[in-house]
Amino acid sequence: MSVAVVLFTSDLRVHDQPVLRAALSGADEVIPLFVRDTGVTEAGFDAPNRLAFLADCLAALDAGLRERGGRLIIRTGDVCEQVCRVVRASGAREVHVAAGVSRYAVRREERLRTELAGVGCALVAHDAVVTVVPPGQITPAGKDHFAVFTPYFRRWEETGRRAVMTAPRAVRVPAVDSEPLPERAAVKGVSPGLAEGGEAVARKRLSSWLGGGIESYEDRHDDLPGDATSRLSPYLHFGCLSPVELAHRADRTRGVGPASFLRQLAWRDFHHQVLAARPRSAWSDYRARGDRWRTDEKEIAAWREGRTGYPVVDAAMRQLLHEGWMHNRGRLLVASFLTKTLYVDWRVGARHFLDLLVDGDLANNQLNWQWAAGTGTDTRPNRVLNPLAQARRFDPRGDYVRRWVPELAGLKGPAVHQPWKLPAPDRARLDYPDPIVDLDEGRDRFVRARGVG
Repeated sequence: MSVAVVLFTSDLRVHDQPVLRAALSGADEVIPLFVRDTGVTEAGFDAPNRLAFLADCLAALDAGLRERGGRLIIRTGDVCEQVCRVVRASGAREVHVAAGVSRYAVRREERLRTELAGVGCALVAHDAVVTVVPPGQITPAGKDHFAVFTPYFRRWEETGRRAVMTAPRAVRVPAVDSEPLPERAAVKGVSPGLAEGGEAVARKRLSSWLGGGIESYEDRHDDLPGDATSRLSPYLHFGCLSPVELAHRADRTRGVGPASFLRQLAWRDFHHQVLAARPRSAWSDYRARGDRWRTDEKEIAAWREGRTGYPVVDAAMRQLLHEGWMHNRGRLLVASFLTKTLYVDWRVGARHFLDLLVDGDLANNQLNWQWAAGTGTDTRPNRVLNPLAQARRFDPRGDYVRRWVPELAGLKGPAVHQPWKLPAPDRARLDYPDPIVDLDEGRDRFVRARGVG
C-alpha cells in the first residue's frame, strides 16, 4: 500500500486542510506527523503560553483524526531527522507540508527537500494554508512585494480564493510508533487566564463571532472595555482555523463590520508577504531611521510590569501578563509608548511580546512593532500616540483600567486616567506609581532624535 506523510506545522486542523487532503488523494495511507521541534527551543520561541496552547491544539487534532479512524503521531527532535526516520520506516514516497514564510521555516523546507530526496521521497509544499493569499502571488510591477498596505489591499480584494475543503471522512494510518501527546498541565509559567486551544474550541468561537460580534466590528473593534474583537488570532496562528474559510464565511455575512474584519485578514497576509520577501525584517529595521535608542532598564522593567504610571498603558500590559493576549488597541498604545515616548528599541518590546503572546509570530508581531516604531511600513512613521488622549477616546469611563489595575478600582472620572493629580495623601493610599516620564518631554525627545519638525 502507498504511504504519504502529512507534516503538520501551523495548520493544526482537519477542516479546510489542503495538506491532509492532498496526501489522502495520492496515497492509501497517511501518517499525520507533528514534530516537537528542538530547533524552535534553541531559537527561543518555545514560550510557555504557546506551548500550553499547542498542547491543547495537538490533543484536539488527535481527537479529530481519531473520529475519522486515524491518530496523530508525535516525535521530538530535529524536524528533518525525525521526518526522514518516519519515511524510512514507512516507505513513504511523499511528505506534504504547508509552505512557511519565516527564514527558519524556509530553511527547514529546503533542508527537508534535500534530505528527503536522499531517501527517495519528494517534498510537496502547499500554499494558501497559512494565509488567504500566498506571499508573492500578488506583487507590484517590477517588485517582489508590496511595501504599502492600501494598494496591496486593493489587489487582495480582487484576487480569487481557493474553494473551502470539507474535512475528510476517513484517515487510514499505518502502524507507526508515537510519543505521548504533550499535556498543558506539564507546562510551567503559563499565564493564569490563557484561553483554551484546539480546533473544536476555535470553530465554536468562530460560529459565535460570525453569528453576532462581527456585525459591530467596525464600530467597536477599538473599544477597550467592550472587548469586542474576535479573539481568533491564536487559532489562526496555530492553524486551528483556516484563514481561507474564515475569509469566505466573513464575506458571505456582508455589511460594514465583516468588510472591516476582512481588512484585518488582509493586514495579516500583507505582513506575511513582507516577511517572505524581506526575512531580515524579523529583527532588522525595514526602513532605518538612524535611531539611537535609549536603554533605561528601570523604565523597561516598569513597562513590562505595567507600572509606568499611565493607567491605560499599565492595564494593557497587565492584561498581557494575565491572559497571554492583549486587545489590538492596547498593542498599538503600549508599542507607541515604549518606542516613541520612552524611545526604546522596538526589538525590546517585540521580544517581550513573543515571550508572552499566545498568537505571537514573526510576521505579525515583528512587523506590527516596526509599524508602531516607524521603522516599518507605516506611511506616517513619526506619529506618537498620546496615552491620555487614547484613554479618553477608547476607555472613556475607565472600565478597562479598573479591570486590570485594581489599585485604581475605586477611582471615578478623570482621576482613573490621571491619578497623579489627586492630593498627595490620596495618591499615597493607592500604591500606584507616578508617571515614569512626562509625555511632552518624551515626545520632544523623540522628535529631536528623529530630526523631524
